[in-house]
Amino acid sequence: QVQFVESGGGLVQPGGSLTLSCAASGVAFSIYPLSCWRRAPGKQRELVADITTSGNPNYVDSVKSRFTISRDNARKILTLRMNNLQPEDTAVYYCSTGINWGQGIQVTVSS
Repeated sequence: QVQFVESGGGLVQPGGSLTLSCAASGVAFSIYPLSCWRRAPGKQRELVADITTSGNPNYVDSVKSRFTISRDNARKILTLRMNNLQPEDTAVYYCSTGINWGQGIQVTVSS
């Protein structure tokens, strides 16, 4: 079982950047595909990006070329680098193994 603690959210102006980090506990981190999700106000939860156990990433079209997901299995950290943030990226962001979920962290993009 893996547990996540997210950090790195906050308020940023349009065009700005943030890096979300998900620190994991649990001994089985490296065997899980990992994913980042978000839930915007009034909307359903959306898959933003995922990464395979071997490090191959996939992105939803709306964040391609702006977001980068990566994992460090030795340090048990999942990272989502978000560039050129836009107001529509405002949401609570979550890290997940598909079974285990972090508590979520707020990202607000506003001028």
